[in-house]
Amino acid sequence: MPSTSISCFHPFAHAVAKYPAIKTLMRPDPHLKWTVLAMVLAQLLACWLVRGLAWRWLLFWAYAFGGCVNHSLTLAIHDISHNTAFGTSRAAHNRWFAIFANLPVGVPYAASFKKYHVDHHRYLGGDGLDVDVPTRLEGWLFCTPARKLLWLALQPLFYSLRPLCVNPKALTRMEVFNALVQLAANAAIFALWGLKPMVYLLASTLLGLGLHPISGHFVAEHYMFLKGHETYSYYGPLNWITFNVGYHMEHHDFPSIPGCNLPLVRKIAPEYYDHLPQHHSWVKVLWDFVFEDSLGPYARVKRVCKLAEERL
Repeated sequence: MPSTSISCFHPFAHAVAKYPAIKTLMRPDPHLKWTVLAMVLAQLLACWLVRGLAWRWLLFWAYAFGGCVNHSLTLAIHDISHNTAFGTSRAAHNRWFAIFANLPVGVPYAASFKKYHVDHHRYLGGDGLDVDVPTRLEGWLFCTPARKLLWLALQPLFYSLRPLCVNPKALTRMEVFNALVQLAANAAIFALWGLKPMVYLLASTLLGLGLHPISGHFVAEHYMFLKGHETYSYYGPLNWITFNVGYHMEHHDFPSIPGCNLPLVRKIAPEYYDHLPQHHSWVKVLWDFVFEDSLGPYARVKRVCKLAEERL
């Protein structure tokens, strides 16, 4: 992994000074809570519908439909972690709502994501701080096309386990609450409708966050496809079902702006974004990642941030 001592963040105060309208975009998304509610209800309906399906069809719909919905819900949780559902003045409401959005995912995720995602923005690529960066073992082991394909398929497991190895943190009360609520919801679904709906939800998460077209954003966002560029945007149609997570340069410049308003950032200040390298297809991103020798889990910028130095 390339190593650098570059500053861990880059403020865009000059863009705001030039375009004050950007500040007006830093407000809650009024539609986010209703969109999430509809997605959660859609997955509950799907749980009821899959009760009598053959296993092969259950797995098919878990990949084709449930995988899209559950992956999209994890990206809703990402948006909510920036207080975009109810605003910064009601931070607790955002935390609780994220736990509600977590229900179809099947495993408690929202509270832990919030805890670590702050470091991803504050210390992008920070060694020992940003758990989005693969470990050295991952870079060394998953270095051939077949192994990289396996790594992509197992991404949910790596994203879950990596924080425990790279930057373990104390368990919070919100994480305990998240786990208890999730266990209660899982138990209720199992008691009402049996095993198949729970398998459907968990398969939707594992398949949707694994080797799936939407998962291209995991690689597209920060893997160094071009030397000197560590963050990329994608402006294609999959943004419609992923809360505009593809507008990733814009998101890192203005994390308090909800996904629904990120296209307006580019529209207001095109000279800051249009000239930058960008991806045009998440599927192509995955293809290149697997078959290009210059790409792999190691193709990330890794920097030593001040806090990381103090902790050594």
